Amino acid sequence: MEIYLDNSATTKPYQEVVDKMVYALTTDYANPSSLHRKGIEVEKNIKAIRQDIARTIGVKDKEIYFTSGGTESNNAIIRGVANLYKKRKNHIISTVIEHPSVLNTLKDLEEDGFEVTYLNVDKEGKINIEELKNSIKPSTSLITIMHVNNEIGTIQPIEEIGKYLKTLKEKVYFHVDAVQSYAKVNFKPSRYNIDFMSVSGHKLHGPKGIGFMYIKENNRLKPILTGGGQEIGIRSGTENVPGIYGLGEAVKILNKDLNKTIEKVAKLKNLLKEEIVKNIDDIKINSPEGGVCHILNISFKDVRGEVLLHYLEQKGIYVSTGSACSSKKKGSHVLNAIGLTSNEIEGAIRFSLSDLNTEEEIIEVVKILKESVSDLRMIIRRR
Repeated sequence: MEIYLDNSATTKPYQEVVDKMVYALTTDYANPSSLHRKGIEVEKNIKAIRQDIARTIGVKDKEIYFTSGGTESNNAIIRGVANLYKKRKNHIISTVIEHPSVLNTLKDLEEDGFEVTYLNVDKEGKINIEELKNSIKPSTSLITIMHVNNEIGTIQPIEEIGKYLKTLKEKVYFHVDAVQSYAKVNFKPSRYNIDFMSVSGHKLHGPKGIGFMYIKENNRLKPILTGGGQEIGIRSGTENVPGIYGLGEAVKILNKDLNKTIEKVAKLKNLLKEEIVKNIDDIKINSPEGGVCHILNISFKDVRGEVLLHYLEQKGIYVSTGSACSSKKKGSHVLNAIGLTSNEIEGAIRFSLSDLNTEEEIIEVVKILKESVSDLRMIIRRR
């Protein structure tokens, strides 16, 4: 038996995605920059995929740029904007609960002389809009905020932020890390006044090593990779054709009926939450009401999350204690920021679902989880 509930860390690629990648490796293997027929055919297919992706978020295909994933996209956008405007504007605004690829990039920029304001969050992981407004000053070049938090599933008020920024006389660029929201929340960047956006393929049943940036038309960005001028000079390097083909297929599958997929995953999450609340006592739900459809974070009293994770793993159930990019570090900066005690942080487990999960799996997980928590508590409480 295998029940996979760690989809925020990575997802299992759809079989159709794997097939497309094999096709790219065995048949459409030519370099899209080559002038012969095989190269031109690959270039044409990549253009079609770019158009498909653009349509899913209501933007132009020339506003989509392929990258290696979320980390590169976040770095390219944040560093690109910061370095382009550093002579006049050296202030950036973000939050205390961002992904390490954002927080560590900002830390690096601070060492280079940039000023960064980190917005606090409430107990649900949400920023205060008034704090954001009051943090903006003439030297602010960029606001970078994740749409959906990867550990607790909080959805930030991106639309409200975008609308406010539109009223400002002086332009402040708006970057959204949409790694956990693309294909999980149905939204359009243009309506939210988003200037830049990051997406990763392996979070949506696509392959690892591929992602894309949305860069609003006429926005400038200083490239961090220079070379042959691919991706309109923004991201040089021979295109990852198998990755792009796989990403394109995943996007096509997920967006056939996105609202139906979101509804299905939300129903599974709610079932998981209800069953855990009904069957296991001494717990704390860390994910907010109205959070994203696929993430549920819960603390189990008198249980170490890491021990419970391995206990479940032995029975074929795969979960996590938090972000895979910071799971080897002590504690969670996100759970700490929302005011959890050290015991609550230590006992936290993140369940993250996908449309490949079933109701039968959820019922089985709760049954095994109940037994596991009971066994572990018995050992701990004897001491």
